[in-house]
Amino acid sequence: MIRPAEPRDVAAIHQFIVDLAVYEREPDAVTATASDLERALFADSPALFADVAEVDDRVVGMAIWFLNYSTWDGRHGIYLEDLYVDPAHRGSGLGRDLLITLARRCVERGYSRFQWWVLDWNEPSIEFYTAMGAVAMDDWTVYRTSGEALRALAALPLRTAGVSGGAQH
Repeated sequence: MIRPAEPRDVAAIHQFIVDLAVYEREPDAVTATASDLERALFADSPALFADVAEVDDRVVGMAIWFLNYSTWDGRHGIYLEDLYVDPAHRGSGLGRDLLITLARRCVERGYSRFQWWVLDWNEPSIEFYTAMGAVAMDDWTVYRTSGEALRALAALPLRTAGVSGGAQH
């Protein structure tokens, strides 16, 4: 069964995030705690969402996602941050069902796209996504600023007088 995550699922979801980091060869990269995740998923107005795959009353997979927006389409979309199914349940169709659930949500809500990143060495996932109709966006390069580089960028002075540094979101 695929269903929206509930607070009781947070420990399992957090463990899947840790397991995914190990799979993606970044075992020490997860600094988020289960409490961080619970606050994000179950805030009064959450910006992060999750669906879980459940078998015999046990959570065995998850999809963590949030809304994005296409200025070209003028519509929201879904960005899939993490998709994970416990290795013992891979090949059972649960990953497929999680993707279908998100695709249906897009269609039902009038969203124009559903997208995610995949590591270029992750051939099993690439094959799975391609089989589901996904298309690689090879002409785009991902950029990120984080940690000290993010703090340094934020500390730069603005060149435009009268512009505040706080965005209204």
